[in-house]
Amino acid sequence: MFLKKVDGPRAVTLPDGRVLSRADLPPRDTRRWTAARKRAVVRGVVHGLLTRAQALEWYELSDEEFQEWLNALGRHGAEGLKATVRSKEDGQP
Repeated sequence: MFLKKVDGPRAVTLPDGRVLSRADLPPRDTRRWTAARKRAVVRGVVHGLLTRAQALEWYELSDEEFQEWLNALGRHGAEGLKATVRSKEDGQP
């Protein structure tokens, strides 16, 4: 069996015991971002499957966009990634 050389780990174990692998990440050409896809990328970065710089490059994300995903997941969990309009709580009119 041939395994393609990759930089970094092929899989990481999440705190809940589940394994997140590179195969679980969305395709690099993803343009339609669902909450599940955003969550997979954020978890991948947070748990060391890929670096933040790799995520920004692979998915053509801005640093601000990724930071919003990270903040939303931290504040509101997976539900926070579903939001498309900011609430007044977030300082928006």
